[in-house]
Amino acid sequence: MQRLKDMILAGILSGSALMTGAQSLQKFPTGSRVAFVGNSITEAGYYESYVWLYYMTRFPGERIEVMNVGIGGNTVKDIAARFDEDVVKRNPSTIVLTFGMNDSGYFEYNGAEPAKEADKKVAASRESFLPLVEKLKALPAQKVMMSSPPYDETMKNKDNYFPGKSKAMERIIAFQKEAASANQWPFVDLYYPMQQINLEGQKSTPEFTIIGKDRIHPGNGGHLVMAYLFLKAQGLGGVPLAEVEIDARKKVVKKNNGADVNGLAVTDDVAFDYLAKALPFPVDSASRMWGSDQKQSDALAVVPFIQDFNQELLRVTGLTAAQYELKIDGNVMGTWKKEEFAAGVNLALVVRTPQYKQAVQVANLNQARKEIEGKLRDYYGLQFNFFLSRGMLFQDDQAAYDLASKQAKKDWTVAGKIGAYESLRFPAVRQSYVDQMKLLVDMIYDMNKPKSHRIEIVAVGTGKTK
Repeated sequence: MQRLKDMILAGILSGSALMTGAQSLQKFPTGSRVAFVGNSITEAGYYESYVWLYYMTRFPGERIEVMNVGIGGNTVKDIAARFDEDVVKRNPSTIVLTFGMNDSGYFEYNGAEPAKEADKKVAASRESFLPLVEKLKALPAQKVMMSSPPYDETMKNKDNYFPGKSKAMERIIAFQKEAASANQWPFVDLYYPMQQINLEGQKSTPEFTIIGKDRIHPGNGGHLVMAYLFLKAQGLGGVPLAEVEIDARKKVVKKNNGADVNGLAVTDDVAFDYLAKALPFPVDSASRMWGSDQKQSDALAVVPFIQDFNQELLRVTGLTAAQYELKIDGNVMGTWKKEEFAAGVNLALVVRTPQYKQAVQVANLNQARKEIEGKLRDYYGLQFNFFLSRGMLFQDDQAAYDLASKQAKKDWTVAGKIGAYESLRFPAVRQSYVDQMKLLVDMIYDMNKPKSHRIEIVAVGTGKTK
């Protein structure tokens, strides 16, 4: 997979794989309110939570808010119908709009006239998109167009196969790019880089996909790839969170980018106080999405996430013993050869470090926040996918609940949300969820501040080399 990672990186560096348009996509400034607006892939909540987790750990003193404004099954027509109530009222400073998976259709491609049906789907999507463009233009928020991740048409899998769907999605992406260019909005491309990942992986393993077994919904690994591509589009990659270099022979600190180094003491061993300005990004190995065994860590095989976003480098030259223990605050983190210290040890990959453990706590709080937000999205999903067309938007009385409960017996899309709706139809309950999320974010931005640690590099044994 290293060749694949190199290919993806080359495409990104060329600039053609990610973004077009006259306006570049910059880092979100402090105080930003970023709304990711889309379908079920956005509603799942992971890629945007990973983007936010990166900001939480890399820019601990620069608080922003990232909002999940996705609803499953949505086309751009559905997004336009809920736009004022579900997006504008959140007062976002940045709106990231993505659609195309549902717009392009599904079973039509197994019908008698798939080409004609594709034409209809693409035309209908464009027709609904153009008025939404005018709404977007009238808002003061920054607008960002983002393509859908691909429908994986090429994986070896007999299920959910809709030949020709990908080409329809590409036509939708084309008019998304046109709108972005015409209005000088950034355009972030997820489709082609992720399609490239699939095609390369399938050369050796035909069943491989970075999407999912259903060809549509990325798992946790795919969501981290999406976050990676978004962060790359913001120009945030390639800078270590910290880079420290010490020359033990000369007893000097040669480099301390992104960190403060004080109290250097060099004898046979090396010791110093270390305060980084950021935390590492903790990549987990849990499968968190229903119906998918994909893990967040699976992304590391297909994109250079560690290389670009997770480098906490400690380099020590001039060591004389063959091996050294690395201790932080008196606790052993591991043992490395002197040559490995000279090349640089990436502390972001050492899960025993106190800073990594601190970052894991931040990630778990962020996951708890995401799960609460997901329940709120269930509530809003039922409002806009079920009640809106029935003239019962936000009615939320017993009659509304009874109607939804009846529908849930024959409609899985309602059944999956009725449990949350039962209590969240009451404003006080919804406010309590909002308050819980705010409390968690407050805790995160209190907990995410890096702490000073004493680092020791201690010779193992007595043998020394010149």
